[in-house]
Amino acid sequence: MSGSQGQYSIGLDKTPANYVPLSPLSFLARSAAVYPHLTSAVYEDRRFTWAETYERCRRVASFLARRGIVRGDTVATMLPNIPAMNELHFAVPMADAVLNTLNTRLDAAALAFMLDHGGAKIVFVDPEFSGVIAEALGLMKGPKPLVVDVDDAAFAGGRRIGEIEYEAAVASGDPDHVWAHPQDEWDAIALSYTSGTTGDPKGVVTHHRGAYLNAVSNVLAANLGQHPVYLWTLPMFHCNGWCFPWTIAATAGVNVCLRRVDPTKIFQLIHCHAVTHMSGAPIVYNTLINAPDAPKGTAAHPVVGLIAGAAPPVAVLAGAESIGIRLTHVYGLTEVYGPASVCAEQAGWDDLSIEQRAQLKRRQGVPYPLQEAVTVLDPETMQVVPRDGETIGEVMFRGNIVMKGYLKNEKATTAAFAGGWFHTGDLGVLDQDGYVIIKDRSKDIIISGGENISSVEVEDVLYKHPAVLFAAVVAKPDGKWGEVPCAFVELKAGASATEADIIAYCREHLPGFKTPKAVVFGELPKTSTGKIQKFVLRNQVGSAAAITA
Repeated sequence: MSGSQGQYSIGLDKTPANYVPLSPLSFLARSAAVYPHLTSAVYEDRRFTWAETYERCRRVASFLARRGIVRGDTVATMLPNIPAMNELHFAVPMADAVLNTLNTRLDAAALAFMLDHGGAKIVFVDPEFSGVIAEALGLMKGPKPLVVDVDDAAFAGGRRIGEIEYEAAVASGDPDHVWAHPQDEWDAIALSYTSGTTGDPKGVVTHHRGAYLNAVSNVLAANLGQHPVYLWTLPMFHCNGWCFPWTIAATAGVNVCLRRVDPTKIFQLIHCHAVTHMSGAPIVYNTLINAPDAPKGTAAHPVVGLIAGAAPPVAVLAGAESIGIRLTHVYGLTEVYGPASVCAEQAGWDDLSIEQRAQLKRRQGVPYPLQEAVTVLDPETMQVVPRDGETIGEVMFRGNIVMKGYLKNEKATTAAFAGGWFHTGDLGVLDQDGYVIIKDRSKDIIISGGENISSVEVEDVLYKHPAVLFAAVVAKPDGKWGEVPCAFVELKAGASATEADIIAYCREHLPGFKTPKAVVFGELPKTSTGKIQKFVLRNQVGSAAAITA
């Protein structure tokens, strides 16, 4: 049996003694057994222990089973970052079901599509979103899910639209419910929808194995250690909170729940609970940096923050340090469970100036500890590009922290996995260290007179302007050059700048062809996770150009 496992292939099989499918549900069971009295979650005046959270999750799993939920059924949520949302990340898969966390910023039509497409049997709804869910239910084409209201004393308003309230559901469940460990670690654990800018959004299906591995990767990449205190500034609906509900269970940490991003509240919670870690998009940290009551210097409590985005502005990375937040840049997509690469820090970086350190830390980096690979390939030849920092290719992932595929969309799944890699659609380069650096989304590259302009590069300059709070750059149609950069700028409170000021500033730091040819001032459209919606800006520029023509 040359060339095979030979003698090791015979009689050495998987058994319940030596093989258990990987699932993040085991993290909760362990923390409840080992640290039953440690705090698991705090929210306003409520506090739970790990033993209590485990019991509540088992009760909810029991409730779901009694309501007819079986293997492979979809259970949806329309909730902010409250304890119930954290509990449902365990209770739903404990019932052998698949969790679909709905984006709380979506309109009724989009929500109706997702509820229909995913076939949700039950949906848990916060009163703040009862109106839009009620409208969505009316727009659904298929069977309507059972609605469970999740009341929140911290929110005044809304109305009940369900058949039962969450705490009543918890109380009705069996605290000794024998929950379902997945039969196969490849079983689906969650369904998350991409934010489709054209056409219907795609349903990303993830599995227990990937959720387990990425939860542990979070621990390693962010140096969480044991018993971290994690502040929920990142929406739990977004890529299942980057797997952090499961990560905090693995570390027996504390979930500090936060209903909405409020700088004053965030600083209070950091101080009150001695928060150690948090996550968010650049816009979240920029908001904190520019908050009038932001603590500075020794008054700031030290926090490790994970930041995700194509390339965080240097001004944000540097500014966060001034308010006590040390940022680690991570990168990923819904299809890879949130972040699946990290800008791994190296010895000697702390000796550099803030500007130099920020330039290094804004790279998208290297694979997460338990991800197999992330690199930049030529999408035509599928060969790795040279480590020259200049040759552009497509950023691609491979490994166990990659989705199963898109629900009911074989064509898109096949295209996404072409050549044995997951294609992100992001364009990037490899530097001499082998770190990935994103240059732009393929649709965001501006081609002006045959020259490629990275909107990210122009935005980084804009963010350094003292009056700029947020900035985005898109292509504006141009009769001579084909396309030229158009900047959209949101100014800081009390600050002022003119179009001429902004253009002159950019011209000092950029070649002429990369300098914006127009500047539009006003509040920028943003997603619920803080990403600027460039497709809205592109449509705005395109419409204006059509009218002008």
